[in-house]
Amino acid sequence: MLSYINGSLHVENVSLRSVANSVCTPVYVYSSSAFASRYHEFEVELTDLDYLICYAMKANSNQAILKLLANLGAGFDAVSGGEIARALSVGVQGEKIVFSGVGKTHKEMKAALKAGVRHINVESEVELARLNEVAISMGKVAPVAVRVNPDIDAKTHSKIATGKAENKFGVPKARIREVYQQAAAMSGIQIVGLDIHIGSQLTELAPYQSAFRVVRDLVLILRADGHEITRLDLGGGLGISYGNECNPPLTPAEYCAAIREHMVGLDCEIEIEPGRYIAGCSGVLLTEVIYIKQGQGRSFIVVDAAMNDLIRPAMYDAWHKITPITEPNAHQTQYEYDIVGPVCESSDTFAVKRSLPLIEQGNLLVVEAAGAYGAVMASEYNTRPMVPEVLVKQDNFAVIRERPTIDEIINRDKVPAWL
Repeated sequence: MLSYINGSLHVENVSLRSVANSVCTPVYVYSSSAFASRYHEFEVELTDLDYLICYAMKANSNQAILKLLANLGAGFDAVSGGEIARALSVGVQGEKIVFSGVGKTHKEMKAALKAGVRHINVESEVELARLNEVAISMGKVAPVAVRVNPDIDAKTHSKIATGKAENKFGVPKARIREVYQQAAAMSGIQIVGLDIHIGSQLTELAPYQSAFRVVRDLVLILRADGHEITRLDLGGGLGISYGNECNPPLTPAEYCAAIREHMVGLDCEIEIEPGRYIAGCSGVLLTEVIYIKQGQGRSFIVVDAAMNDLIRPAMYDAWHKITPITEPNAHQTQYEYDIVGPVCESSDTFAVKRSLPLIEQGNLLVVEAAGAYGAVMASEYNTRPMVPEVLVKQDNFAVIRERPTIDEIINRDKVPAWL
């Protein structure tokens, strides 16, 4: 996706300098070919299975991205009523949308059933009871897979682990049979499958293997209890390389081979929900250096992007590779910098003691692997306008989300007449 052409960094065949000149910084820049390529990696590995790749919209839900993936045949994993509406707005059929999430509201359930979603992943007995009531009130039957919490340590950051007993997600494995028995007795519920998801940014195979063994065992048990299990939602979470790993992360080939190994003979349709893997390395955050500031014993690069634009370093202590858009000379002297944003918090830091060639005011830098959990988690903290998004295709690019003006931000507020 990224390459130096004539000494300047490009996304596909578009110069990032030209994007900065046209759109200004900070700006997210995505590659159409990278999104497609990462999606096709799973297709190639799953060809001999009955499968649906349900892109996890929470990673990046811009409608242009959803349309791009829908055109490739993707299904979608939505975790809110808003995400369901986003998918529908670009022409996705309800039967290609899986509705997940631990806190679905009455209104969201109605919207999901009205849309005819593929199935709803239920996370608790109380949610199951409410869904049954909503479905009956609408004269519908809700297709359901129950999410099991297998109490498996996914060996990932604590804030994105979802499969341990202390996490809020899913029904404990010990209660699964009881919950399926309850579901089978409800007139508004149709059992279609089983769901599992143990976390995000998983880079090792062992946690997946443990989870898949749980799924296989439960399918056999639930079928013996008389339940029809025809669909397995195996979640997502496959990690990517951010550039600081000691070992290369797990590949789609290894991940899909494990699926095949553990699900063979079950005669179930397989769903997977990659998000970060498809979006993460398909986008960058482009930012301009405002100042080079000398502190006590350290040098700061102050950029115009901030934690409200990309919160991952502040929230997860995430490491992102940061690259100058002008191609450095292999023999250039390296200097140590802290790369920080303008927000009035010390957590507004993208990198600490990072080695880079000499950086000067006005230079452009790229924060790599920022296509997932970047723009979707951005905010207008400090009344900083939401960062725009650009999509590249070969030698063309289009703005797929505009930067709002300060007036547009302020005018959304309403001051009561009594003030």
